[in-house]
Amino acid sequence: MIRPNKLKQAFAKQHPVFGIFCSTPSPMVVEMIGCAGFDFVIIDTEHTLVNPETLENMVRAAEVVGLTPLVRVSENAPGPILRALDAGAQGVVVPRVRGAADAERAVRASRYHPEGERGMGTGRAARFGGVNLQEYVKQANAETLVVVMIEDQAGVEDIEAILQVPGVDLVLEGAADLSQSLGIPWSTRHPRVREALYRVQAAARARGIPFCAIPRAMEDSLSWWQQGVRTFVVGDERGVSFRALQAHLRPYQQLLMERMERDITEGAP
Repeated sequence: MIRPNKLKQAFAKQHPVFGIFCSTPSPMVVEMIGCAGFDFVIIDTEHTLVNPETLENMVRAAEVVGLTPLVRVSENAPGPILRALDAGAQGVVVPRVRGAADAERAVRASRYHPEGERGMGTGRAARFGGVNLQEYVKQANAETLVVVMIEDQAGVEDIEAILQVPGVDLVLEGAADLSQSLGIPWSTRHPRVREALYRVQAAARARGIPFCAIPRAMEDSLSWWQQGVRTFVVGDERGVSFRALQAHLRPYQQLLMERMERDITEGAP
């Protein structure tokens, strides 16, 4: 539902904020992310299958725990963007922005007249018509974040033109796909990838547009901080959960395997 965007407020104050991708279609997981202390969540509908009802409930769960919910849409098109925002998302993350035309398309689909041409509706985003709709349009335009993902070489090369598009609020790096675009798949910390990301971040900083980094190692976060970055996505909840489960299991395995080997050596029954 329409409300002040705390993430946008943090940008203005230069406060550090931390988010995470959520790829599990579960409101409970979103709620747990908020209880863990994150500032925002990016609900992923690009690489996962999330039905519209579940997406709305995931956004609702974020609202309950004070998270700013963003949705990474499946494609840069009016339909996916409209559905995410009508579900109550406070912003959209648009993948594969390669040039100014892509950025313009994303902004038009995300904002109402005069800044765009988002479809008019009176669902939960507008409190089901319980607010003055003309005021709602103004507030929605002011509070909705448009996040462009730079994920390939074309986007890096055209970053200055992309950033000149009015209405772009945040630049999110996509080092994984960028590494593939550069011919070095999954080499997310390769010097060529890092050079490209620094070029994007420098261009964003020059225009006063926040840049969101995805540190691949703890030391990366310090490097980005020194570059003026204050917004971080620290992984995907599936990977975090997988590693936590592994770390939880391994001491038990190791302890009992050692005991089993000792019992065999000592001839214990």
